[in-house]
Amino acid sequence: MSPVLAGVLQLLALMVALGLSYRPLGDHMARVYSSEKHHRVEKWIYKAVGADPSVEMRWPAYLRGVLAFSAVSVLFLYLLQRVQGSLPGSLGFVSIDPDQAFNTAASFVANTNWQSYYGEQAMGHVVQTGGLAVQNFVSAAVGMAVAVALVRGFARSRTGELGNFWSDLVRGTVRVLLPISVVGALVLVACGAIQNFAGIHEVGQFMGGTQQWNGGAVASQEVIKELGTNGGGYFNANSAHPFENPNGLSNLFEVYLILVIPFALTRTFGRMVGSLKQGYAILGTMAAIWLGFTALMMWTEFAHNGPAFDLAGGAMEGKETRFGIGGSSIFAVATTLTSTGAVNSFHSSYTGFGGGITMLGMQLGEIAPGGVGSGLYGMLIMAIIAVFIAGLMVGRTPEYLGKKIGTREIKFAACYILITPALVLCFTAASFVLDTPSNSMTNSGAHGFSEILYAYTSGANNNGSAFAGLNADTQWFNSTIGIAMLLGRFLPMVFVLALAGSLAEQKPVPETAGTLRTEKPLFTGLLVGTILIITGLTYFPALALGPLAEGLAA
Repeated sequence: MSPVLAGVLQLLALMVALGLSYRPLGDHMARVYSSEKHHRVEKWIYKAVGADPSVEMRWPAYLRGVLAFSAVSVLFLYLLQRVQGSLPGSLGFVSIDPDQAFNTAASFVANTNWQSYYGEQAMGHVVQTGGLAVQNFVSAAVGMAVAVALVRGFARSRTGELGNFWSDLVRGTVRVLLPISVVGALVLVACGAIQNFAGIHEVGQFMGGTQQWNGGAVASQEVIKELGTNGGGYFNANSAHPFENPNGLSNLFEVYLILVIPFALTRTFGRMVGSLKQGYAILGTMAAIWLGFTALMMWTEFAHNGPAFDLAGGAMEGKETRFGIGGSSIFAVATTLTSTGAVNSFHSSYTGFGGGITMLGMQLGEIAPGGVGSGLYGMLIMAIIAVFIAGLMVGRTPEYLGKKIGTREIKFAACYILITPALVLCFTAASFVLDTPSNSMTNSGAHGFSEILYAYTSGANNNGSAFAGLNADTQWFNSTIGIAMLLGRFLPMVFVLALAGSLAEQKPVPETAGTLRTEKPLFTGLLVGTILIITGLTYFPALALGPLAEGLAA
């Protein structure tokens, strides 16, 4: 079988699996977030944290819950790393340095999972399982909660209440993420991923010396890192490591885990607003961009152009032979069009255009299908912008899902789409003005520029993948990328929740003959165009200095 055919068949199998999961998972999540009943274990959690799940919250209270929980999480994870040397199960590793502990705490709480350290050489079992793995669950649940709050803003009228953050957080974790993770971990163990609490042991000779590996609860952390679109690996090689991702079957399963909840949330959205067609329109937009990017990535990598061809005689440089070009390309697009950041190959080794595709996927806002929760609310923000543009073209007050998009709403949406580009471009520019950050680049020229642009694009968009070659374990990068991750995660949530509250307070607007039909393919096309134009106008100059210049010079 040719490599191209193998890649196409993998893509088709993935689409079938996602299609079979779409309806049952989407309907299940709609029931979870609409139910008024609380399971016994959930009641225990509410009692432990002192929360009343029956109290409805307006958007400022909901936001305070998000920020308070996340701030406590950052502090807890930071302290856990700082005292690691005194903890049992530390495998002899010392406590983490302050700047790296801050970076890692910000990273995992922000659902980014950017890692400037070697996981197998820095983190013991307690930090890995009691700190990082826990944040993989709850940071994903926070994103889902914010998305559901925005959906309630569209679904409700004449009220500013958006639900209860603590209830949404606990339900998303207990009823959605945990059950799927248990089953998924068993699948990964069956495929060959490890799951133990073994210490450091020698596995053989390597370049004249012994090679050492430590065990760990890898399968259980691997499944939630993909399912929750987190991405932080137990090992430095991430999903390229055979302990995390043993073979082609596990690779395809991990891509499925990355995409299944973000795609299924569009059906949850349709159920909760009372129109499945609206959910299908959002799904169609996400799927069109995802398929387009995947096809383009496979084409440019199979074409053997760029530095990968020059250095290795083919596009297999930086890719695992057990996955091939097809499996690596599908994974790379899935992880950068969502906020996952896991890698089974090294994006710096992709062709110039291939590296640009991974970067552009993040710069779109990771909305196709995006992160768990963040993909849906990011796409809905873009839908509001598209409706506004359509209203300007026909001279009519824009409406979406029975709500008027006025000055207040469009200001919130505009602030949302400006935050991340400002963080990316300002920090990238600062890194080239100063001497020390630019000295961390392994490469010079366009590829070196791409290393730093990619790092801040990944951090501010809460992705976490890296353009290998940049030494990011410095005080400058640990501090500034940590700040970019926190601001890139929580500032947009401020405007999402403010927008949700504004929409929930409105009374529904009756549909007329002049109302834009947002469930039609025409609107899907308008939405795709809006996304590409906004991203292109924002990032094209920076992309032209990096991956485009490198690709054209190849």
